[in-house]
Order: sequence, then C-alpha cells, then structure tokens
Amino acid sequence: MQIGTSLFLLAVGAILSFAVQDRISGVDLTMVGYILIAVGALGLVLSLILGTRTRRDLPPPR
Repeated sequence: MQIGTSLFLLAVGAILSFAVQDRISGVDLTMVGYILIAVGALGLVLSLILGTRTRRDLPPPR
C-alpha cells in the first residue's frame, strides 16, 4: 500500500465516521469508518517504514 492510498483510506474513514448520518440496514457506517482509519494508519506507517528501509539499502549513486 502506498502513501496516497493510505491517505485516501484515512480520509474516507474519517468522512464515514464523523460526517455521514445515514443508516444502511445491517451496516454500521461509523464502525466501517473506524476500520478504514485503522487500515489507512497502518498502511501509512508501513509505507514510511519500508520506504526508508529500502532507500538505505541502495548503493550510493556513481
């Protein structure tokens, strides 16, 4: 997951959690929003960790 996708999931999750007041039968939109926020935050942290780790492993340019 890249940084852009993680930020998108965070934004959609925040909108579902805090701004949407509609109800869908059998679906708790607030919980779906919280799950998307958690997945987006986890993806952002992993993207940052893996992105900095792989850049250190590259040989210096010639």
